[in-house]
Amino acid sequence: MFCRCIVCFLFHNQLAGNEHRRRNSFRLTACSFHIRGLLPPGISIERSKEMGAELRNKLGQFPEMSYVMTQVGRDDEGAEAFSLSHIECGVGLKPYDSWTTGRNKAKLIEAMNDTLMTMPGYSVGFSQPIIDMVMDQIAGAHSDLALKIYGEDITETRHIADKVVNVIKQIPGATDVAVDQEPPLPQLQIIADRDRIAQYGLNVSDVADLIELAIGGKAISQIFVGSKSYDVICRFSQETRNTPERIGNLMLTSGTGAKIPLSQVAEIKLTTGASTISREMNKRHLTIRVNLRGIDLTSFLQKANRMIDDQVKYNHEDFHLKWAGQFENQHRAYNRLGVVVPLALGIMLLLLFAALGKFRQAALLMCIIPLALFGGMLALNVRGMTLNVSSAVGFIALIGVAIQNGVIMISHINNLRERGRDLRDAVVTGVRHRFRPILMTATVAVLGLLPASLSTGIGSDVQRPLATVIVYGLLFATVVTLYILPTLYYMMEKKEDKKDENEKI
Repeated sequence: MFCRCIVCFLFHNQLAGNEHRRRNSFRLTACSFHIRGLLPPGISIERSKEMGAELRNKLGQFPEMSYVMTQVGRDDEGAEAFSLSHIECGVGLKPYDSWTTGRNKAKLIEAMNDTLMTMPGYSVGFSQPIIDMVMDQIAGAHSDLALKIYGEDITETRHIADKVVNVIKQIPGATDVAVDQEPPLPQLQIIADRDRIAQYGLNVSDVADLIELAIGGKAISQIFVGSKSYDVICRFSQETRNTPERIGNLMLTSGTGAKIPLSQVAEIKLTTGASTISREMNKRHLTIRVNLRGIDLTSFLQKANRMIDDQVKYNHEDFHLKWAGQFENQHRAYNRLGVVVPLALGIMLLLLFAALGKFRQAALLMCIIPLALFGGMLALNVRGMTLNVSSAVGFIALIGVAIQNGVIMISHINNLRERGRDLRDAVVTGVRHRFRPILMTATVAVLGLLPASLSTGIGSDVQRPLATVIVYGLLFATVVTLYILPTLYYMMEKKEDKKDENEKI
């Protein structure tokens, strides 16, 4: 039976009153993250509690900590049981503006990881609460990436997994690399000899019943207390079953009444074996968890696949490797984007053609998109941010605003030309008329989102990439709209006018 032990230790000052606690509860949990770890296999609950307390004390030495909670025995939802070797640690952080060490969250995690690596008996991995649960459902592992090794031979699969772990650890940026399975445990193995069993006039079921009764216990009756019933379990005493030799001396009774030691019909030995066996689509597999820091997913996978092919030798017919986790999401996203993006751009081009009436002008406006994207990507690179869901939403907003400003500019120039102005005068006048509205639109958006792009408070991890893309990308796109776009328009239309004159001649 698995048991659950939850211990919560608070390292922040006691808050005055329940109302104050309620007001600050979000502040305590909004920036939290999870630490999942493995303790030595076969650990007792007392030792597990002690190591959990050691973990909390170590983490509590960091001034950025608000609270630390350790949990042993099952997951947060109580849906999956673990042994006492599996420990979960929930960490709460103080508001960023109260940090005095000058570290950000990434630096804090690195410092924690370095500290925990010096503690013997702990194998830990860091993750975010929400993405942790998502990755558990998608990849079956609590990590950014998971490498699944499929094979029917458990021993050889574990051997391959250990070699792959050693290879992946050599790649810069790969952290928390470990086999996502508890280490092998000592096991008692009883191998029945069917021929010997038949010689003594016994059945395999007789041997199984004796083992069940002696070692595991068997219900032989029931007692009733009120409306509840309880099984009466019978099991041999500890002294008769605590060694393989004593288990071998357990007696079987044949149909003639003869007593046969269990060792005469079965081989009894101590060995080590897998603590759990995982299956996916009825296929046995082991999972290797990997978290990434300071390296993009594509570069890591290229290096990892190349190094695994060069350094890990195995039978490709009996065993095969498959990446899961963010890689699967990215692969699906790329496939969808390969269809959605061209379709969206095509629809946008048609709409611009319908609004402007000339295909070349619609195509000219579409040229703003890569220039605006370049500004946003440059800003992310300079500030050390990655392309994620938040920044992708920022790019969508950026494209919309950039195209809108371009349409305003080109439409006004076309209106001036329809009123009889020549090309040069129309372009200059149009830029002068639309300079202030476009600049004011961009300025309002930039000033409104600039605090979010520079924020370090709660929720800033999501807000900052989105705001950064819009602020700096819009600055770049505004320069393009006010200066480069009219120039390109003038050159294109002048060329078309000369072409029309030559055709008339």
